[in-house]
Amino acid sequence: MHLEQLEQAEALFKPQRIEVLRRLADPHTCGEVAEQLGQTPQRVYYHVKRLVEAGLVTLVEERKVRGVHEGIYQATARSYWLSPRLVGRIGGLRKAQDELSLGYLLDLMEEVQTDIAALDRAAPELPSIGVSGEIRVPPDRRREFFQDLQTTLQDLFSRYGGSEGDAFKLAVACYPKGEEDHE
Repeated sequence: MHLEQLEQAEALFKPQRIEVLRRLADPHTCGEVAEQLGQTPQRVYYHVKRLVEAGLVTLVEERKVRGVHEGIYQATARSYWLSPRLVGRIGGLRKAQDELSLGYLLDLMEEVQTDIAALDRAAPELPSIGVSGEIRVPPDRRREFFQDLQTTLQDLFSRYGGSEGDAFKLAVACYPKGEEDHE
């Protein structure tokens, strides 16, 4: 679930709520979750109520136990993504959409996140592919590498860029790994 509203994000700011939400991946009562977490049912209900108000949890069933109505709750999604739009652009807008800039890469990642969140995950088949790997490029061959990458992608866009068939979005990100990752 792609969270676009600040109220939804605020509901997740408490670590206890995230734990309650994790336990509600499958339907449970507040009492069951309380027992799992070693908390009181009232405390868990308080968090569940806030999560329901934010649209992150739903009441899926209600039953009567010893004269008391007991709700069975479940998380509305298996994962939650905070939209970058909740924070907005920090530091103002960039002046240039330079493809070799970190700012452009950040914009691209926001766009990919938004596009993926909008997909119908309940669809029987979502043809997609994710590829990740590490390559090492000597500094004196960096320009050559970027040109090869750009040429390869332009070739793909030319061969498959027609107006017929299913439309797919292709986004490629290439960025330096942090020093702590080099081993």
